[in-house]
Amino acid sequence: MLLFANLFWGLSFPVIKAVMLLHGVLIPQAGSWFSAIYTVAPRFLLASAVLMALRPFDFWKVTRGEVKQGVIIGLFSSVGMLLQNDAMQFTAASTSAFLTQFYAILIPIYVAVRLRRHPGWTVWVCCALVLAGVAVLGRFDWREMHLGRGEWETLLCSVFFMGQILTLERPEYAGNRPDRVTFVMFATQAVVFSVLALALAPDAATLAAPWRNGAWVAFTVALALVCTIGAFSIMVAWQPRITATEAGLIYC
Repeated sequence: MLLFANLFWGLSFPVIKAVMLLHGVLIPQAGSWFSAIYTVAPRFLLASAVLMALRPFDFWKVTRGEVKQGVIIGLFSSVGMLLQNDAMQFTAASTSAFLTQFYAILIPIYVAVRLRRHPGWTVWVCCALVLAGVAVLGRFDWREMHLGRGEWETLLCSVFFMGQILTLERPEYAGNRPDRVTFVMFATQAVVFSVLALALAPDAATLAAPWRNGAWVAFTVALALVCTIGAFSIMVAWQPRITATEAGLIYC
């Protein structure tokens, strides 16, 4: 099931790139941060609205534990996605893909320190194979690698994605209902990105302009339904069945 989530996330990369290119045409006056934020704010607003429509009478019935877990995951994911989307404007796609996967190494290191136990050489071999595979498939070129804004932001976003993965593993949330956690997560991200979009928008016309473009709307709806509801619903429901280390490797 997590491989299906990966498929949906993989589809998001070319779609997000297309949305970014459209922003350059539709709202050229907007800065890079606004462009990155307005790529994700509408998708989480739409995703939240869809989940509310599916359960119109009881979507708000969530426990304290579900709210806590959903908010924490939402905040981790919000910062990670914001950094990743902004970084994609300043580095090659292959570099972004390679550096994002460093949570595959960070997670077993964190677990080893927390438990004071070596995770085993199998884990490290798997991490090496995963990073090598990403480098080969993404045609990563070490000669073009330099630690500029895009690279540092991507490495930092990997840390926040690690926090998201680890939060889903915590045993205190074992009784939470995945659909309610997913809704709280989406609502948290919708609020965070909407507030940032309103704060950074040059004017009201900048907020409205993309919605008049059919291609932009189609891409945004696809991001909301497939790459957001589809991917994250699977992740929240199925990832707790395995360890965070295994999940990190599968996501890579």
